[in-house]
Amino acid sequence: MAQAVDFWVSIGSTYSCLSVMRIADVAARAGVTVTWRPFDVRRIMLAQNNIPFRDKPVKAAYMWRDIERRAQRHGLNLRLPAPYPLAELTFANQVALVGCAEGWGEDYIREAYRLWFTEGLEPGQEPARTRAIASAGQEPARVLDTARSPETAARLEAETDRAMALGVFGAPSFVVGTEVFWGDDRMEDAFDWARDGRLG
Repeated sequence: MAQAVDFWVSIGSTYSCLSVMRIADVAARAGVTVTWRPFDVRRIMLAQNNIPFRDKPVKAAYMWRDIERRAQRHGLNLRLPAPYPLAELTFANQVALVGCAEGWGEDYIREAYRLWFTEGLEPGQEPARTRAIASAGQEPARVLDTARSPETAARLEAETDRAMALGVFGAPSFVVGTEVFWGDDRMEDAFDWARDGRLG
């Protein structure tokens, strides 16, 4: 019996777009159950002095080209480069946390990424946040009030602390038991491990 996979996703991570858009299909083919776990990857990166693309124009240019190549491989039509970095990363993930607790978070996160990577609209800001929430079938005013609450902010902090305790240092990450798989290109490895306890 396959183990469950925790998908540690942080809106604001560029490579996570690839995972967000394809994980449902890949998990279904692998016969693996996935739990989406929003967290604040920026806080972890700052704590570890690990800011991969800031003030690194050559590496940033490579990132966008690499995402473009991988998107083509997976049949994803993206408009790149997308706005980056995001001003409201933390708030976008607070909304995602509310959604995952209520059962509509996956739809919200997918739409947030679609708006970001196809229309250039930044998650966490208007009009993207209202559109993404509404596309998930929710009332934006209610959700935004809940996401702004101190309780939700504290929950995101706690989830980020949990991610760090597991050894997560970037997004996307896939955790199977105590095994951490980092990066969109490790998704299939994580699912193999969840199903078979080994790679390949």
